[in-house]
Amino acid sequence: IYSPDAEYVDLLLNPERYTGYKGPDAWKIWNSIYEENCFKPQNVKRPLTSGRGDLFNVCLFSGVCVEKRAFYRLVSGLHASINIHLSARYLLQDTWSEKKWGPNVTEFQQRFDEVITRGEGPRRLKNLYFLYLIELRALSKVLPFFERPGFQLYTGNLSHDEEVKNQLLEILQLAKSFPLHFDENSFFAGNPKEAAKLKEEFRLHFKNISKIMDCVGCFKCRLWGKLQTQGLGTVLKILFSENLIEKIPESGPSYGFQLSRQEIVALFNAFGRL
Repeated sequence: IYSPDAEYVDLLLNPERYTGYKGPDAWKIWNSIYEENCFKPQNVKRPLTSGRGDLFNVCLFSGVCVEKRAFYRLVSGLHASINIHLSARYLLQDTWSEKKWGPNVTEFQQRFDEVITRGEGPRRLKNLYFLYLIELRALSKVLPFFERPGFQLYTGNLSHDEEVKNQLLEILQLAKSFPLHFDENSFFAGNPKEAAKLKEEFRLHFKNISKIMDCVGCFKCRLWGKLQTQGLGTVLKILFSENLIEKIPESGPSYGFQLSRQEIVALFNAFGRL
């Protein structure tokens, strides 16, 4: 944070919205994310982001395991979330005297209408809800980490620290009270060695997605893309660390499971986007 190269950005003053970043460059970013990171059978050679649902069908009908199908759905849900925000806060007017943002229904339809997208749009929205359930589940699981008396947010103001922590715990308690949580117990339930290998693949894939986001030419797009990608990576870290979280002592350091300040910021801002 004290690096001379660091840039401070107030997210409230820089909301996620349409910036004009589109065309071949934007398409290449998402194509790279899907091509390099979404698991697929080795006999599939064609591009997977043609807009006709190729990857979704490949995953469903070619024997790809449930965990790998879930990985694709998470990436697709993230993509859908970003597209919805771009459509909801679209640059409707751009003159020398005024910039006006608002909902662009046509843009939304082009991305999600069942007929225009040849049936793919509704699947994207279902994947968005799947992503929401996964992140909600992680918030309910991570509650013990934040409940510890020794956990501090360190905003620089003691009274503000206490107030924000209370609000944070209120949100997490609310998440835990949700009656229809996603059951992740079916994931990675097979051979322990294979499960550990698959978890590591998940981690490396998300690390690579974050690197791809570094190639985004628009600074604001890159900022929000990386923030949400890291938030989702933190969600998976929480779900993969359930046993460690359950063993966290009420007082003293938590060596088995830790979240950095950056991971915490990404976790809640990413969930806020959903």
